Amino acid sequence: MRVLVVLATLLAVAFATDTFNGHQVLRIRAADGAQVETLKELEALENLQLDFWRAPAHPDLPIDVRVPFHSLQGVKAFLETNDIQYSIMIGNLQKLIEEERSQMMRQRQVQELSLANFNFAAYHDLDTIYSFMDLLVRTKPLLVSKIEIGQTTEGRPINVLKIFEEVGKDPSLTSIMNQFDIFLEIVTNPDGYAYTHAKNRMWRKTRSKIAGSTCIGVDPNRNWAAGFGGTGSSGNPCSETYRGPYAESEPEVKAIADFVRQHGNIKAFVSIHSYSQMLLYPYGYTTEKAADHQELDALAKKAVAALESLHGTKYRYGDIITTIYKADGGTVDWTYDQG
Repeated sequence: MRVLVVLATLLAVAFATDTFNGHQVLRIRAADGAQVETLKELEALENLQLDFWRAPAHPDLPIDVRVPFHSLQGVKAFLETNDIQYSIMIGNLQKLIEEERSQMMRQRQVQELSLANFNFAAYHDLDTIYSFMDLLVRTKPLLVSKIEIGQTTEGRPINVLKIFEEVGKDPSLTSIMNQFDIFLEIVTNPDGYAYTHAKNRMWRKTRSKIAGSTCIGVDPNRNWAAGFGGTGSSGNPCSETYRGPYAESEPEVKAIADFVRQHGNIKAFVSIHSYSQMLLYPYGYTTEKAADHQELDALAKKAVAALESLHGTKYRYGDIITTIYKADGGTVDWTYDQG
């Protein structure tokens, strides 16, 4: 059986009708471990409604947090009282959201969807992404096909593209394609992604209903059967990192898990998130080193160096639990254990 390469992209955000007027994103720098622990206390204050884009982890890793307008005075006073340095990274989040909305509307008005003009640097809405996938299959049938691997809670298709061997004149690329099956899932959380366009620009979770709670959705990157239910996720349905009632409770997660199990013999599984410059590998749920830790670390180091040499972008790398924080029920941990 051929080796399978799966690339799963966890896209996060786009438009909104919820507004974020006056919300600021602060970049906070902890001087030492004691200040990191102090910031974790701040993170636990649910009444402030803070949205940590990058949570407190290590003194050498900045913390980025969205602070609602009503909490700004209190949060800044807390930081200043504890002598914790911060700067304002985004002065008014709503302004950026409106600028993005205007840009996307202009693009829709002046350009017909085509392979030549598709903007890969923008967050398109779900319909546009799915239309582009269909266009790609129609115009490049010898290169790409589309597979529906399941449906979401709200009945949307979960689509995967399969890349074929007929890739043209590049011998090195043809050699790779002759050895691997490559699958690309562009949107792994279609319901949540559609909701970011329709309602809430900052939405993270799925859109499933939770029994006994008025809160909606599960964090799909805490819903996998890899250390599920540990302290690196939340049992609170209103939390952004709510893990769900049980592993693979979300149809979006189960569809990918079943797809992986059906194929087997995985060589690589890449999960792309939408924030931070990091290249992370297993594990997130345990301090135990992965069996291939040395190989993964060497590969990550090489990849990060290549990125910096080409674009000047600096990436951090390492295993999840030591590079950022404990996170259980994660995608890459589960798929690594399957391999």
